[in-house]
Amino acid sequence: MERTEAGAARGESRLRLVAAAEEQAWNERHLSRPVRAPLIAAWSYRAPAVVLGCSQRPDAAISAAARAARVALVERRSGGGAVLAGPWLLGVSVVLPPDHPLVVPSVTESYRWFGEAHAAALRRAGIHCQAVRVATARAVGRWWRSQPAGTTARWACFGALSPWEVMTAGGRKLSGMAQVRRRTGALLVSGTLLAQPDWRLLCRVVDGSAGAAAQLGERASSCEAELGRQVRPDRMARLIVDALQDALGIQG
Repeated sequence: MERTEAGAARGESRLRLVAAAEEQAWNERHLSRPVRAPLIAAWSYRAPAVVLGCSQRPDAAISAAARAARVALVERRSGGGAVLAGPWLLGVSVVLPPDHPLVVPSVTESYRWFGEAHAAALRRAGIHCQAVRVATARAVGRWWRSQPAGTTARWACFGALSPWEVMTAGGRKLSGMAQVRRRTGALLVSGTLLAQPDWRLLCRVVDGSAGAAAQLGERASSCEAELGRQVRPDRMARLIVDALQDALGIQG
């Protein structure tokens, strides 16, 4: 019987309180050797950190802005846009063997089960949402780009939308996703907004644009905003991990 490394016990034991760099170290460590069985970890963050996608190399201006804002600057191996990690964000990592049946040839299609599991968990929490199909994601992307200064916030994870990420019934992004594939295995990661981040802080470090902060506020939502109340990170982590285990056929 397979078990997640995060453990089978319910509640807070499934949620790891870390610095953002520790999450990235865990991801890298588990892809540095052949993955033999699925592993799941859920993350909560002690302090704010700007996490950049693999194509977003921090230049001198970004590094200086991060120091001035007193936030950590972290690079991840997966793609996607910049994220502001902190107590408002719930992260999840799933590592799969390279020959796992859910690691399909199409990179886009391989997100499908991951996004649908997240959406199912969030609906169970009472949030009206769905994993966005390919055609919908492309249509929303075109509409966002058609708006005045529509590309301003596309450097941010929550300023763009990809297939199978999670969107609320009101058309706002709730969970972002990224992926890494190697001969040793595949890594899927997600970030779900539990509460509204300080978009101005993220923009101050990465972009310097007040317009981007406003766009992010319009394009993204959070569990708290959708439910109208505070949410417990450990409960949301439990729901998402349970849904992922069900999708993977793991007995918790």
